Amino acid sequence: MTDQTVRLADGVEMPLLGLGVWQVAPRGTARVVEWALAAGYRHIDTAALYKNEEGVGAGLRASGLARDEVFITTKFMPRGDPDRELAASLDRLGLDYVDLYLIHWPTGAATRFWDRFEEFLAQGLAKAIGVSNYGAAELTELIERASVPPAVNQIEFNPFAYRRRLVEACQQAQVVVQAYSPLMQGHGIEDRRITAVAEKHGRSNAQVLLRWALQRDTVVLPKSAHQDRIQANAQIFDFTLDAADLAALDALDRTDGTASAR
Repeated sequence: MTDQTVRLADGVEMPLLGLGVWQVAPRGTARVVEWALAAGYRHIDTAALYKNEEGVGAGLRASGLARDEVFITTKFMPRGDPDRELAASLDRLGLDYVDLYLIHWPTGAATRFWDRFEEFLAQGLAKAIGVSNYGAAELTELIERASVPPAVNQIEFNPFAYRRRLVEACQQAQVVVQAYSPLMQGHGIEDRRITAVAEKHGRSNAQVLLRWALQRDTVVLPKSAHQDRIQANAQIFDFTLDAADLAALDALDRTDGTASAR
């Protein structure tokens, strides 16, 4: 498929395309992960909250790929003991480390638990650490107090949720943005303005949305449990949207370019 990656601030290389497994049924996750890895994906995004980490690990093992060939992200829901929660995630995944460990939500203070995340990095339990659903103000607060700044902020990002000012804040802080729900969970994907761009390029609406997110400098994490869609969603590196296409999709934003993640 592609070996295109982005280099995180700490030097870790992360693939620009990943499979998101939010809402993938636990019993079907291993098969979905196998399909994605067979299609060329090398990045899988899960979370303790999704209750399908076991399936991600099983799919990775069944693929026959070496551990260091696949980038695995999981997330800590900020409650309880982070050491115990990471140990439980690693056990469910069947791994010694994750490539990226994220605080799933900024519950309470933005800096809560971050000292433990820095320790996970030092111990080699995570190759990179970051956050999810942090707005610009929360991100700034964390960076000002952190010894190791977050490498990633995973946020909802698509043309209807074009959080322009938040992305700009992340870029200024050298924080890579991961886009979850880049296909808008299917809501509005058949919008005529998206369809017009797709028809212009002979592509699917989903491929156009993912390409738009890539060209807006984010890592995309499309979710699907269908083999054909998983394969099609990988075909986004062999065409480019022009300025008119980007402007047409930018205009779909319903957030007024917010700097907030919620």
